[in-house]
Amino acid sequence: MEAISLVQRGNLKSLEQTLRKQWRMGQSIVLCWSADERGLLVIFVPHYYLGNYCASGSSDSEETQTNEAFIRDLISGQRRKSREQLFAVAQRLDVAPTFIRLSTPLSEEENVVGAVEQLIKRYGLSYVDSRAVLLFDISEFSLYTPFEQASQLNSLSYSLNSAYTKLLAQGIDVNFARTTTGDGYYVWNRDLLADTNQGLFYFMLLVVADNAVARAASRGNTVPVIRTAFHVGSHYELYQAEGVNPTVFSYIVGQVTIELARIVDLARPHQILLGDFNCTVSEDEATPGEPLVATPDFVDDCNRGLTVISGVPLSGKTIRSMACRLSESVLETGESIPNRLQIKDKHGLVRDAFNLCIDVDLDGELLRFGLQ
Repeated sequence: MEAISLVQRGNLKSLEQTLRKQWRMGQSIVLCWSADERGLLVIFVPHYYLGNYCASGSSDSEETQTNEAFIRDLISGQRRKSREQLFAVAQRLDVAPTFIRLSTPLSEEENVVGAVEQLIKRYGLSYVDSRAVLLFDISEFSLYTPFEQASQLNSLSYSLNSAYTKLLAQGIDVNFARTTTGDGYYVWNRDLLADTNQGLFYFMLLVVADNAVARAASRGNTVPVIRTAFHVGSHYELYQAEGVNPTVFSYIVGQVTIELARIVDLARPHQILLGDFNCTVSEDEATPGEPLVATPDFVDDCNRGLTVISGVPLSGKTIRSMACRLSESVLETGESIPNRLQIKDKHGLVRDAFNLCIDVDLDGELLRFGLQ
């Protein structure tokens, strides 16, 4: 991809300065934009506006549900709209578009438009309908000394970076982001391609393996015992205000993070739990908006692709092979089916989860991770 020209960099700098001024330390958010021959048209609303707009009727009314669906669609995916679409949005929300003048017309080059999209999202709120997210939770974290806690978080962070590097060497680029929970991390893939869920799953397997091997070789309490959860679902993504600027790193909150927190809360040390979800697996099979593969089939598909892990170094040795499977029960007919674990949270809500087991051949030594 060609570098952005100096002229267009000037446009982007001017755009960000104006967005920051209108953003007012988080008081307003930007929803969408449209190119204009003299600059940009954008729609700003107060940070509380969307909540009020969606709560205009009772929570189960048709109007409220329609408004919520409209807002979710508006803040999903690409934020660029045609001029007609932008004014239609403004009319429905009963707000006036804001014009941002630029010194020169904005280029239609892909990298320039992409940079504008990132700026708009940074000063706004995004919704993602389906994304894989991981939760790594350090067991008994509060019982350790502050030094041990810092060491364990640093060790887990290293395992994340190590897994990324090893997968990248195998041709799998997991463009991961993370936010801390205090005693662990939420991790997700910034990309939203059809095969990124599978990439994040491989990432999880390597993190678990790296952590377990590091813990076996460690002394004291410097390497954590972790509980791991993987789920696919919806969430909102936003950038927290720090002083006069939004952070460059986002964080997520929504159905998928709530489910992960409930699942991992009842997991045992070393356990790996998967939520009950539907998702796409590969680009060839992906149909936008239509869930295709349930959790057991997703795991089977990922397991068939684990040959890509062969040859990955781990603690001075080489992974010859890796396999994963869900815990199963055998019926009277002799058929094996995945065990569905029913998890009841503190609110009395029940959700299903699956227990994942991992087998690794490390230079002829069989290692098993997760609760077998």
